[in-house]
Amino acid sequence: MVTYAFLVLPAHNRVYGKAAIGLSAAELAVFNEQVLHRRLSDIGERTIGAVPYITFSCDEVTERDVGYLSNLSSLYALFETDAGSLRPVTLRRLDRFGDELVTIQRYSGKTNEHFTKLLLNVTLVCSARAGDYLDRPVRVIDPLCGRGTSLNQALVYGFDAAGVDGDSRAVAAYELFIKTWLQDQRLKHSSAASTLRRGGKAVGRRVDITLAASKADLKGGQTRQITVIHDDTRYAGDHFRKESFDVLVADLPYGVQHGTRGRDRALGGSPGGLLDEALPGWIGVLAPGAALGLSWNTRVMRRAELVHRLRAAGLDVLDGPLFRGFEHRVDQSIQRDLVVARKA
Repeated sequence: MVTYAFLVLPAHNRVYGKAAIGLSAAELAVFNEQVLHRRLSDIGERTIGAVPYITFSCDEVTERDVGYLSNLSSLYALFETDAGSLRPVTLRRLDRFGDELVTIQRYSGKTNEHFTKLLLNVTLVCSARAGDYLDRPVRVIDPLCGRGTSLNQALVYGFDAAGVDGDSRAVAAYELFIKTWLQDQRLKHSSAASTLRRGGKAVGRRVDITLAASKADLKGGQTRQITVIHDDTRYAGDHFRKESFDVLVADLPYGVQHGTRGRDRALGGSPGGLLDEALPGWIGVLAPGAALGLSWNTRVMRRAELVHRLRAAGLDVLDGPLFRGFEHRVDQSIQRDLVVARKA
């Protein structure tokens, strides 16, 4: 039995940093259950040289295991450890683009990018096809995408990403950001924009971007797609093919004014009514076996109520003890948690 330790990536946000150790251990436990075949044991916290680490034991960590572990949201470095010594394990990150894509944007009310990655990771490994996401492009949708942190994280992984948001300023800010970033990185790309109409009236805007990491990828047809739509999320299902996404992630309205979260105000500030109206469209674009991951403020909706709404919509909610380690404080009025469900 070999003991491993991973160093937790320092978080820029002080409050999130305090919760990072517990969140990292919870994320690792879900990975262990879903894709590592329960071969990890003794997951816990240990201080080495006055620095906290997450530790675990395993008979053997395979190359594929390292592939999964390398993408943990707060993992900075992984080591084998014995009698206090640390031997680095070479990481195999999924990243196709630099993490500046998710860190460079700074604005009031932004969801911590480490948590955005954690939510995406936990949702990914709970899908029916969790075992092969290291090997293929996954299609990710965020129907409440704001300024696109989740879309950018999906793109970092080399996935296709789509987002919908009713806040025109947020969508415009994301469009400007991603196009500027693509130009600065000198990445081959093309974009097309169109006006959305419903009932004969203009109701929003759609932008489709095709990009490639290199000329060779472009020639070989290895392109990625980003779609961002300004429209009411209740109509998300109208903009995409049915059963075309592998993963859906969303940060539900917190029910309080939080930074510049104009979308919370536009959606009425409460997640319950929104879910009742929007879930059918969201579920419609998910492929069979796809996973849905939502984060929300437990101060405005109890977990039991959210689980009930998801089950009433026909989803299989993963709600055992394994998923009860993610609740953490954001600020005085927001206590955030996440829930994951799977489409049959």
